[in-house]
Amino acid sequence: MNIYQQYFNLGINWGVKILGAIVIFIIGKWICKILTNLLKKGLEKSKIDITLIKFLGNLIYFGLLVLVIIAALGTLGINTASFTAIIAAVGFAVGMALKDNVSNFGAGVLILFLKPFKVGDVVNAGGASGSVEEIGIFNTVIKSGDNVITIVPNSNIIGKNITNYSSKPIRRIDLVIGVGYKDDLKLVKKTLEEIISSDKRILKEPSPTIALSELAESSVNFNVRPWVKSENYWNVRSDLLEKIKLTFDEKGINIPYPQIDIHIEKAS
Repeated sequence: MNIYQQYFNLGINWGVKILGAIVIFIIGKWICKILTNLLKKGLEKSKIDITLIKFLGNLIYFGLLVLVIIAALGTLGINTASFTAIIAAVGFAVGMALKDNVSNFGAGVLILFLKPFKVGDVVNAGGASGSVEEIGIFNTVIKSGDNVITIVPNSNIIGKNITNYSSKPIRRIDLVIGVGYKDDLKLVKKTLEEIISSDKRILKEPSPTIALSELAESSVNFNVRPWVKSENYWNVRSDLLEKIKLTFDEKGINIPYPQIDIHIEKAS
């Protein structure tokens, strides 16, 4: 066999291998897309957050694609064992360098699965208070009442208490209203009931509570606890306090403040 025949056979051999590798890559890529789409559809039926679905879809797609590439390289006769080891070593190094982000990612997955809050909820989480603007894989964006944006790492949120002020459709307003010891308590209670009943935003059920709670040092305290829709909480609370003060002033009911009586005796 002459040299040309050897090169020809070598070319045919490599041509078949390259063609096989290309076919494996094309078919494998197509299968990766099908499997990823099936996974996404399954997750969508489970009503998982779309952000997590997209992220997991991309992660799984590229993971499968790496396996397809390794299989295609194996067809060419390349030692895939060493190639796999290199990928593993690079992945380990990247994981160590980005360990904080990995922690945030894990926390982000928990937030999106467990759903302790959603976009638009008013929360206290990770040391920030305000309305949730965005829930990401690594961070959550919270906007405060004065329009300041705080980007909170998800690991900080999962590792601490989460208070969600919007999770329930209704909330109870808790007020403590103090009046003077010389005021007519029946008149006070009747006045508070009239103020509560006059505000249409206050719910009839659960019924509001107005009850004497304490005989304090300088005042007689009433608990005033009406229920409102969560979105009306702050407006109703503010309006109630204003209405109570103005109405008490009109009816001569005192709202006392702490006082100290000092008695001076002359030395004999």
